[in-house]
Amino acid sequence: MKKRKACVFVLTLSLLLYAGLSSAAIRLPALIGDRMVLQRDTELKIWGWADRGEKITVRFRGKSYFTEADSAGNWAIRLPAQKAGGPELLQVNEIAVRDILIGDVWLCSGQSNMETPIERLVERFPEINNSNNHMIRYFKVPTQHARDGQKEIADGGRWYSAVASEVMSWTALAYFYAQQSYAHTGVPVGMLVSSLGGSTIESWISQDQLKEFPRLLLDRPALDSMRLAQQDRGIRDWIKPNWDDSSWPTFTVPGLWRDQGIDRRGVLYFRRSFQLPAALEGRYATLYLGTLVDSDSVFVNGQFVGATGYMYPPRKYTVPAGILHVGHNNVTVRLRSQTGNGGFVEDKSYRLVVNDHEIKLTGEWKYQVGMDLDLVNSYLPRLKNLKESGSQLYNAMIYPIKDVAVKGVIWYQGESNTDEPQKYEKYLRLLIKDWRLTLQRPELPFLLVQLPNYMRKQEHPSESGWAGVREAQFKVTREVPYTALTVNYDIGEWNDIHPLNKKDLASRLFLAARKLVYGEKLVSAGPTYQHMEIRDNKIRLFFTDVGSGLASRDGPVLKHFAIAGADRHFVWAEAVIKGNTVVVSHKDVPHPVAVRYAWGDNPADANLINKEQLLASPFRTDSW
Repeated sequence: MKKRKACVFVLTLSLLLYAGLSSAAIRLPALIGDRMVLQRDTELKIWGWADRGEKITVRFRGKSYFTEADSAGNWAIRLPAQKAGGPELLQVNEIAVRDILIGDVWLCSGQSNMETPIERLVERFPEINNSNNHMIRYFKVPTQHARDGQKEIADGGRWYSAVASEVMSWTALAYFYAQQSYAHTGVPVGMLVSSLGGSTIESWISQDQLKEFPRLLLDRPALDSMRLAQQDRGIRDWIKPNWDDSSWPTFTVPGLWRDQGIDRRGVLYFRRSFQLPAALEGRYATLYLGTLVDSDSVFVNGQFVGATGYMYPPRKYTVPAGILHVGHNNVTVRLRSQTGNGGFVEDKSYRLVVNDHEIKLTGEWKYQVGMDLDLVNSYLPRLKNLKESGSQLYNAMIYPIKDVAVKGVIWYQGESNTDEPQKYEKYLRLLIKDWRLTLQRPELPFLLVQLPNYMRKQEHPSESGWAGVREAQFKVTREVPYTALTVNYDIGEWNDIHPLNKKDLASRLFLAARKLVYGEKLVSAGPTYQHMEIRDNKIRLFFTDVGSGLASRDGPVLKHFAIAGADRHFVWAEAVIKGNTVVVSHKDVPHPVAVRYAWGDNPADANLINKEQLLASPFRTDSW
């Protein structure tokens, strides 16, 4: 493992050192690639990176658009709104992006149920194996975190179509939703999935929106200072053969840091110059550096010659032919010690051997501190919530896609927040506000998946974190414009938090979209509790969204209604449909004050529907 870490360091160091030498050709984000889907009927942004001032020409659908990269190498072009269709070709200078469709793009986010792999559903839905739809596309945003600041989308993401050879790359809910949307509208569909299993809603909300939750906020000045302290000051320049180290303190090799007055933990650079005779110029050589404490990377004349990830092995590094030259030469050792007593172990060999010629490397070296670990750690008391802070997924998986035009959002999350359901409503409101600001769409539609049933059915009415999250989801969609909720407590699985029936769930989501997004005149929701009246020893419940009328899904008896008096003790109640109301009572509750419906982890037997076969959302009339 230690050797592996050393290899990782070597690779990282090489990338840092030579990044500036690589070509800075035009680069596009992963989202702009073959098979992509662009949102129809809205202005579009095409963006990327290039050399400063480089001229950019974008060609699309017979028209050309021009710009140039700014001083930071960023560039962007706005395309006018496009009608649905395709496939099309997009050209950005010498880059060709092929097989582009224009249609409806949906941003899908949440936790593991949003990213359930479609391969898990093949036995239940064998038609997946024969999928042959090239007009629906899928892109999964690669998983990454960012505690502060924002990132680009990581490499590795790509667009897939839903032909049989690619469909196993999809997630299940995205596939079924896209299939049903395309079948109904005939418009190409792009499913942009940015989700992560086990994630909490707080991680998907920006720091700006979490200000009323101090435990979720980072001390940004402390984090910035710590990151600055973590930077290795010498990684680019101090290894250069002609770097001026004349003002650096001296260190005697061999020797340990503390013995020579160096009380630091972290990274120190040690430099030693030597003269080489003309006869040995360009020769192959062997560098012996005894034993170093703890890990090192070594450079000769600025060229990397070897690294060791821990303190025990003897250091013996090959200096390839062509590195050494006549006259002034340099050895630089980048030495890292976690304990604060690094150094060059005594009674070991420190020398450079070229043919039969030996150059001793003991004696006086120059040194300088590249990174002070104690300074880094001094900021940690102000960053105790670093791992638990919010916004990490927003920063890395939502903000980077802010320039993508979408039709709407599908949000399926909440399982990881059932331990604190009382906060979920506020979080969800903040998330919707946040994303609408980020995507610059104040009326961006949100389709919310209310949590399905899960765990064993309760024998008696009881409190439930799952019911609390469902209530929060319900309240948000009643009060926040341009939102819709699907009710799903009949398609979960009591013993699996990842129910497989994503096909019916997709049907419910698309039904909601048909009304909310596409403006169709239809009933898309089940009965929705409105208010109650207490009459004698009964409570009458009134509903909206009754459609053609109230009904029971599986027989005349309504189930999972509970009633309570002033003692707040709920018991299962008798419930009867009366017109477009439900009358609830219990013989042992002569003075009822509250009713709950489908309130529990697993209310799968709750059966109030409208005649359009849509379930009533769980509710309670109390606020206890």
